[in-house]
Amino acid sequence: MISVLVLTKNEENDLPACLRSVSWCDDVHVFDSMSTDRTEEIAREHGAVFTQRVFDGYSRQRNAALDGLPFRHEWVFLLDADERPTPELSTEMLAAVKAAAADVNAFRLRRRDFLDGAWLKHAQISPFYVRLVRRGKARYTREINEVLEVDGKIQDLTAPLDHYPFSKGMKHWIDKHNVYSTMEAEVVAKGLSRADASWKTALFGKDFGTRRVAQKAIFYKMPGRPLIKWLYMMFFRRAILDGRAGIAYANLQTIYEYFIVLKTREILAKKND
Repeated sequence: MISVLVLTKNEENDLPACLRSVSWCDDVHVFDSMSTDRTEEIAREHGAVFTQRVFDGYSRQRNAALDGLPFRHEWVFLLDADERPTPELSTEMLAAVKAAAADVNAFRLRRRDFLDGAWLKHAQISPFYVRLVRRGKARYTREINEVLEVDGKIQDLTAPLDHYPFSKGMKHWIDKHNVYSTMEAEVVAKGLSRADASWKTALFGKDFGTRRVAQKAIFYKMPGRPLIKWLYMMFFRRAILDGRAGIAYANLQTIYEYFIVLKTREILAKKND
């Protein structure tokens, strides 16, 4: 009833556990960005359909997979290699698609992020993600921190999707977010993010994804964003209650935000020269 799509790029460390977590599925697709490690070998060992495409952007890569792969089933579960659906979530998803009304075209999941074995229950900023979609009814937009737009209703599931963003080590997380911060800075410098800065949408948007885009656009207009983010995570979301892991994560997110500020300033300065 559900096909699985996993996007990869040199994921030999995380992919085995990821594929084991969806062993209940008879149609698993690994869509790869020209890996040079054992990703292909591992995918084929687990019976997955392996396809490669040269990476040309996060949204374009995901849309190419959704549009071009020969999925057997009507519903597609979108998964990253460092994520694992819990057995409870797998059971809930199978039941949900079986009972889904004709106008329901996606399901939103609750994700649990982990650092040093600790669930970032309070520190995690955005735990809601649309990851189960009906084929032909969803499309990705925005190249960094992609937004999945769904044609139809979205319903919520309750069982968790576990995420291990630090599974490859702190250096990998920092390197990846150094790239992300450059992309975010380019978006901010172009003024594209500000077009969505509506308080009305941020508070009363039709769904979580729409509200989240507007909230982020408003945030980009604020002065002192890194400090605001740190205070928000530490004391409003109470990251401090997650102990050392929560404090470390709040600090990392603050540094990431500061990178965006500095890179935006640099881009704008070059344009004005």
